Formats: sequence, C-alpha cells, structure tokens
Amino acid sequence: MTHEIVDNTAESRFEIHVDGEVAGFVAYRLLPTKIIFLHTEIKPAYEGKGLASALVAHALRAGADAGLKVKPECPYVARYIERHPEFQELVDG
Repeated sequence: MTHEIVDNTAESRFEIHVDGEVAGFVAYRLLPTKIIFLHTEIKPAYEGKGLASALVAHALRAGADAGLKVKPECPYVARYIERHPEFQELVDG
C-alpha cells in the first residue's frame, strides 16, 4: 500500500491518498501566524493502518516549515501532539 499526502488548499485540508484514492484528511483553518486543525477523518476501509498518524505528522511538519504556530481543536491532533513531544513547542498558547 503506497500513500501520498497533499495539501488541498482549495478545500483547506491535508489529504492522504492511497493508490490514487482519498483515504482521509485533516481539515484546517489557516491564519497569518497559525494553523488551526479542526477535524481528522480516515475512511473506515483504511482505519488501523497508521494513516492518521502519518497524515497528522506531515501536517504538523508543514505548519512548522511555514513558521506557523498550531492550535489543535481536533481531539486526534491534540492527542498526537501530547504523545509526540517534538511537536509540543508548536502549540499556540
């Protein structure tokens, strides 16, 4: 199973594609100095394969690379940051 992660700016979400199909996404709201993560969703057929973790890690790195702080309104993103201290410095506030 190969996957690709893309930033679909028109939909304001990072998407993870598996074999050309959208398997899930993390929706965001982009502000001048921060990115607010709103919701993470993986289609049932792709659950349990580590795709949500790969997707959220990519989205957090993309925000960091752009110099943005992060506001994790999505519970999955918040838990991911708690479990991965390397991302905790990105949290706004």
